Amino acid sequence: MTGLAGLLGGRVYDLEQPRFQGAPAMPVHEPNFALALHRRHEPGTGEPRTGASGLLVMAEHSGTHIDALCHQAEDLRMHGDTAVDASVQTFRGFTALGVDTIAPIVVRGVLIDVAAHAGVDRLPDEHAVSAAELEAAATAQGVEVRSGDAVLVRTGNGALWESDPERYMRAPGMAGDASAALAARGAFVVGADNVAWDVPGGGVDPAVGSTLPGHVLLLVRAGIHIVENLALEELAAAAVREFVFVCLPLKVRGGTGSPVRPIAIAPAQSP
Repeated sequence: MTGLAGLLGGRVYDLEQPRFQGAPAMPVHEPNFALALHRRHEPGTGEPRTGASGLLVMAEHSGTHIDALCHQAEDLRMHGDTAVDASVQTFRGFTALGVDTIAPIVVRGVLIDVAAHAGVDRLPDEHAVSAAELEAAATAQGVEVRSGDAVLVRTGNGALWESDPERYMRAPGMAGDASAALAARGAFVVGADNVAWDVPGGGVDPAVGSTLPGHVLLLVRAGIHIVENLALEELAAAAVREFVFVCLPLKVRGGTGSPVRPIAIAPAQSP
């Protein structure tokens, strides 16, 4: 990576999908988004100035968002063998491992474009990307995953966010062994252009013994955060493989997740 001068002159890629009512979301997180004006610009205020403001309601796990470690448990034990009991899981949120405990994320990021490596715009519906596929794409694209990295995986599904929300929900995702491989590499955070990182409609993974195996392997066992519903098309089109990844979760005390607006900063090219 280059120094500060290179970053200041570099290009910023916005990795957040637009938020709107009717955007794709897992059924368990519906209703996921609503914006309504409760104060409007109106005549007759007695002065030239008018004001407008709205009420925003959204699920923690709607749109582009990050999963806190309290989001998942295995046999009622969260990361670090933290027991799920009444002192930890309360009506007002979690007293441990909440999204407010995630520090601002500024780390080296890499993009593994599995769709491009496969020679397609988008991987097939509900295709499970294996560790071997992930490794082959990374090797071919010269991507080295290092400990502490943000590892973003493009399946091509993000292009359907607004144009075909129904098919977006039949997304490809990561197989359990792909998550295990990234955990073994020491990734700090992972993310993909689908609604669940894992295959949304995938069955029980035999090695993990549950659905959404990546959520168990990464969040519970390894303490690695997951960012879902990333917008990766522009980053992929520019063939950017290495960048500074910046992701700032909201400090929602005790929350199980948070909307985020992550960005990738690609260093300026040498003249």
